[in-house]
Amino acid sequence: GLFVWHLRNSGIPQIPCRFVHLYRVANNRLITFQYFNFLKRMYVTQCNKDLSQRAKPKSESVVSPFHELQQLDQEKKIVHEISPVSTVHRLGTETSSRNELRALKSPAETEDSVIPVGAESKEDRQWKEMKLRLDDLPGVLARLSKIKLTALVVSTTSAGFAMAPVPFELTCFVLASLGTGLASCAANSINQFFEVPFDSNMNRTKNRPLVRGQISPLLAVCFAASCGIPGIALLTLGVNPLTGALGAFNIFLYTCCYTPLKRMSIANTWVGAVVGAIPPMMGWTAATGSLDAGALLLGGILYSWQFPHFNALSWGLREDYSRGGYCMMSVTHPGLCRRVALRHCLALIGLSTVAPVLDITTWTFPIISLPINLYISYLGFRFYRDANRSSSRKLFFCSLWHLPMLLLVMFTCKKSVLEKEDKGDLPGGGLETAMEIRLP
Repeated sequence: GLFVWHLRNSGIPQIPCRFVHLYRVANNRLITFQYFNFLKRMYVTQCNKDLSQRAKPKSESVVSPFHELQQLDQEKKIVHEISPVSTVHRLGTETSSRNELRALKSPAETEDSVIPVGAESKEDRQWKEMKLRLDDLPGVLARLSKIKLTALVVSTTSAGFAMAPVPFELTCFVLASLGTGLASCAANSINQFFEVPFDSNMNRTKNRPLVRGQISPLLAVCFAASCGIPGIALLTLGVNPLTGALGAFNIFLYTCCYTPLKRMSIANTWVGAVVGAIPPMMGWTAATGSLDAGALLLGGILYSWQFPHFNALSWGLREDYSRGGYCMMSVTHPGLCRRVALRHCLALIGLSTVAPVLDITTWTFPIISLPINLYISYLGFRFYRDANRSSSRKLFFCSLWHLPMLLLVMFTCKKSVLEKEDKGDLPGGGLETAMEIRLP
């Protein structure tokens, strides 16, 4: 009885519960029998040396023969390497059998191959002095002056000169074209000088000479001055003061009004359209010496043509203009951009109809020009309705051939000088002036 009473007090019935508790603690602490393998290894190595001799060591992972060749090749490179070999040369000398080894490169070899490449890219990222060769200077100055835009300005000036109701004079025509071209080069150079920090953010303008550092700002300003001053002097002294005044006003309007307005208000588009409308008026005034209805009509045609041309172009460059910080209708007022483009496409039809009313062309001009004006109006309507990249590109490329064709048709339908002489409508006099012009 005393023995049974002792077993009860010692808690032997609670032994199974204690084993369950120890098992739970062991599981919670992630204790497994693998932790006691070191006892087995100690027993084998210390107490039973015979078993230790017969025991097989743990087999290592099987190394592929490609990896062994790679390690040997790496050792040879370390021993025999004298000078660093560029990555391009190493890739060029590797045979086709090394293509499999390239995928199995060790981390150490990969780091060794990356170091020279990183060093080269770091050197490429450093600022380097741009040295301008004399042979590259004409191309750099052509891009600084926007030679394509300058050619368009000179061509519209020539069209205005050709449309003037006076006999053609070659010397005046050459001086007017040359002076207008020099004034356009000066205005475009000053425009790029002011917009360097903004052009660097746009993909379309990031390769301009001033942005890339191909030309210094001082040289750009000197080039603008060397073009602007002789150009205005040539227009004023060689042609007439009215044409010179229009040229100087156009430079001021483009550089001091249009350029800063591009980052302030969408009104810059209307101001820029005025800048583009002045060159044909300069051609007219160079030939006639007066600013009359014909000059205003030509300026109106160029004014209206620029809205479908530029609005369609800016629609595909909205991201660029946003990065550059320019306030364009296509970015801030997309609906207005589409409406204005369509509105001025239709305005071209009306302006073409006004030309014979003002006795500048015959009545065949609005009839012949109607198909091309209707086509650009149709594309303007599609741009207004769809407003996607496809419709904007079609309208833009149509505007590129629409303007020269319209001016060519206008020139072919121009009223001859003899008809105006008979009516006494020549500028600067009536029949007396007509008789003087007929004299040799």
